[in-house]
Amino acid sequence: MPLDALCLAAVREELAGRITGMKIEKVQQPERDVVILALRGGGEPCRLLLSAGTGDARVHLTEHQFENPSAPPMFCMLLRKHLTGARITAVTQPQAERALVLDIQAPDALGIVSDKRLIIELIGRVSNIILADSERIIDCLRRIGGELSDKRAVLPGMLYRAPLPQEGKRDPYDVNEETWQELFHPRLENRSGKPAEATADKLLLSCFAALSPLICRELSWRAYGAVDYRIDEITDGGAALRGEFFSLMAAVRSAQFEPWRLMDSEGAPFDFSFVKILQYEGSLQPVRDGSFSEMLDSFYTLAAQRTRMRQRASAMLKTISSAHGRLARKLASQNEEIKKSREREDLRICGDLIMANMHLIGKGDAELIARDYYAEEDAMRSIALDTRKNPQQNAARYYKEYTKAKNAEKYLAEQITLGENEIAYLESVLSEIGRAEGERDLGEIRAELEQTGYIKGGRKSREKTPAAAPMRFISSSGLEITAGKNNMQNDTLTLKTAKKSDVWLHAQKTHGAHVIISCMGSVPDESSLHEAAVIAAYYSSARDSGKVAVDYAFAGNVKKQPGGRPGMVIYTNYKTIAASPDSEVIKKLAAGKR
Repeated sequence: MPLDALCLAAVREELAGRITGMKIEKVQQPERDVVILALRGGGEPCRLLLSAGTGDARVHLTEHQFENPSAPPMFCMLLRKHLTGARITAVTQPQAERALVLDIQAPDALGIVSDKRLIIELIGRVSNIILADSERIIDCLRRIGGELSDKRAVLPGMLYRAPLPQEGKRDPYDVNEETWQELFHPRLENRSGKPAEATADKLLLSCFAALSPLICRELSWRAYGAVDYRIDEITDGGAALRGEFFSLMAAVRSAQFEPWRLMDSEGAPFDFSFVKILQYEGSLQPVRDGSFSEMLDSFYTLAAQRTRMRQRASAMLKTISSAHGRLARKLASQNEEIKKSREREDLRICGDLIMANMHLIGKGDAELIARDYYAEEDAMRSIALDTRKNPQQNAARYYKEYTKAKNAEKYLAEQITLGENEIAYLESVLSEIGRAEGERDLGEIRAELEQTGYIKGGRKSREKTPAAAPMRFISSSGLEITAGKNNMQNDTLTLKTAKKSDVWLHAQKTHGAHVIISCMGSVPDESSLHEAAVIAAYYSSARDSGKVAVDYAFAGNVKKQPGGRPGMVIYTNYKTIAASPDSEVIKKLAAGKR
């Protein structure tokens, strides 16, 4: 759902108490529509995310780490010029509007402080981030001229004008008993006319700005037990609906907000609101978050990251999926061939029976029917003959086919093993693409596929991009735990970085990260071992399982698989521990390293 004005009021209330008085230390623009402000002073450092994207426009604090582009966009450079070192003095919201304003005191190059405003408008396709002084626009993320909007232009140098109010809709903050009667009674009395807003929720939506369809349906459900209760069925003059509306607005005015997410049956976020949503009656599960920033970060940022990664990796996914499909078909064909080759004893028996019964074969015979001495019941066997060959030549033909089948079995067994290893490798690549968190991770996977010959190498840039670092954690007892993000990192960690006395972990019989506990010559404690197993389970293809078997051994017992692809190893003298993939444990261990 879009972030409606009332839910935004809850976000403003939370942010005002958290970031007012803090200084802007850094400005980043990792995505076209996303700006990150790193804040410090007056409290624990934090990062404020401003998004003007269509469908995901929002403002909230974020814990997510973004990759910056190699060259910052022009709008980012302008914000750095004006806002670095500036202090946020207030966070305000125009009443009933989907916009937030950060009032800022910003020093210039000479140290002279001036007042500026950073305005975040969350209005669908024209969402924007605007930097302005007391009157005029300095610049904006999305420039809107006359040809894009015949009502309101947003361009540098122009006077800033607030978004135009929605025509024909009232501000819900200004509604009292008298205005409620004026708005609703004419519509309630005109039931026979079948107005467009024939249900209570549509009636609310058509009368008021700032109310989202979700909230309008919730008010209807609370008042009449149905989200689409018809106006012509209302018998109380709208008293129940009026009571729910004024109760909601009283909670909003007194800042009684609660961050609630709605989760579907698979645990994926479906919607969110500032009040507990009851209308779905168990089909969706409401979950209360600790803060609105946590709620929005979980709902939007992580989902947006997964979508971006899928889009950016689509070409690689297509290549790997096609190669996987070809290998699977080839493997199926080879398994059929080896199955036939294992039936070669019949060929040898046919040759033996021809040699034993040559006296029964006449010139030009196409078939030999002879007693099968190899059968348990001494049955008769029919053997096809080549009429152009004599008995000795027919027997030789069967022996030759027998030898060929025997050699084929050995060759096919080798090819099937290679094919199975290659399919396992491709599945590991698909798994690591799913775990990629940024362009740098995808770049390393792309380099790996170039090295293994699955994609052609592109023109190399003169500037070397630094390799992505492996994931690092600190156990509850202070031991460093490292995990690879892809097969190349797995190889480096296990075969080059890890000491022989370090402990190596990997999810059993599935694809995933190689995890190393840096033991510094000592034996890791049970707590650290269990936490490392949780990391190995979480960063594996079995993440969605309840319990995952994780093998662990000393790194000295782990060797590169002979002729194996990157990330493929063999290990001995190992033990197994069960662990549950737990995101909360991962967050805690990741936080420990800071």
